[in-house]
Amino acid sequence: MLIHSNNKVHKMSRLYKLCGAIVLLLMLLASNSQVKAQDAAPAGGADAEKGKTLFTNNCAQCHSVTDEKVVGPGLKGIRDRAPGGDWLHKWIKNSSALIASGDQYANQVFNANGKIQMSSFPSLSDADIDGILAYVDQASAPAKPAAGGEQGNNTAPAGATASSGPSEMFTVVLVALLVVMLLVLGVLLVIVTILSKAVSPVTTTDGTQVPSAFGQKLRTGLSNAFNNPTLRSIVIWLFLLVAAKETIDGAYGVGIQQGYAPKQPIAYSHKLHAGQYKIDCNYCHTGAQKGKNATIPAANICMNCHGVIKKESPEIQKIYAAIENNRPIEWIRVHNLPDLAYFNHSQHVNVGNVACQTCHGEIEKMEVVEARTSLTMGWCIDCHRRTDVNTKDNAYYDKLVALHRKESKDPLKVANIGGLECSKCHY
Repeated sequence: MLIHSNNKVHKMSRLYKLCGAIVLLLMLLASNSQVKAQDAAPAGGADAEKGKTLFTNNCAQCHSVTDEKVVGPGLKGIRDRAPGGDWLHKWIKNSSALIASGDQYANQVFNANGKIQMSSFPSLSDADIDGILAYVDQASAPAKPAAGGEQGNNTAPAGATASSGPSEMFTVVLVALLVVMLLVLGVLLVIVTILSKAVSPVTTTDGTQVPSAFGQKLRTGLSNAFNNPTLRSIVIWLFLLVAAKETIDGAYGVGIQQGYAPKQPIAYSHKLHAGQYKIDCNYCHTGAQKGKNATIPAANICMNCHGVIKKESPEIQKIYAAIENNRPIEWIRVHNLPDLAYFNHSQHVNVGNVACQTCHGEIEKMEVVEARTSLTMGWCIDCHRRTDVNTKDNAYYDKLVALHRKESKDPLKVANIGGLECSKCHY
């Protein structure tokens, strides 16, 4: 029996070594695949993958990579249409200056597109612009083998597509995970086999079967543990404590929507509007500075811009449909307070100069709005305890500041002017 078990142990040891060797081999293959993907990057220094990101963040709102016109013209074949040299670099960095200089082609483009002024991007480097143009060429033209035909000086360099590297890497990772799972399954089967043989009855010389020594000890140990009152009490108390903790945590979490990010009926991007275009929150949420509620933007506010800009977008068409059918857009509320709590936006935004990000998080970086804070009573009270009252040039607080300074040298906090009174929020 001992020799049989030792053989199984040696087999398991060899299996573990084999697993390690296979995993190491897969890591080397993945590394080699990544090097090949990097070697296959387009020549000429134009990073099409980076250009894709830059195009999405800066250009996609007004241009497509096809012939389709959005706000500006489609960019398919832009290198062939534009003058040579660094004209495209000058146009993208400062189109206004190029138009003002009297450049013939610049004025032709400006007039052909309704004299809509294109945004300038002076922060983009020449390498960034080359990457954007390389991505446009790559996205607008179907993949085809390198031909012997002539290429103009402005043609994008030929090379492997940027997606070949990540796809190979993804395949290698999947294969590695599958192999590891199979090896783990094999090890578990070996362990189960060893244990089953260890606890199986032993056949004596006269043909009778008796329990094995290991199996007998295992059954005896389990029986003693189950019948031990001290051990049973410990298990029961641990179960009760875990159940009580989970119940209390669940009760404290009722009504808290931190992390809630519902899908809205229209894919509105705060990252684009408030972040990239720097549109002030109060332009859309008109009640934040003068009322209790920040208000949901009306469709006509959207039409102030989208009556002209990007009208063909499927998401913008949803706004048109709502206006035509005289039906409101059913936005889903993200930040909720219970009805028993009173909160006034104007008191905090206009008087307290509280930034929107204090309660709503970095809204200008959110593609999809998410409840970043808990907005619980404890969270609000902590804010009142640590926030200084802005008393500068406000005579209303003069006497309060004078009284406060007689008792404390610390700055006047919201908590000192009734910010912790129950009736401030519950009445």
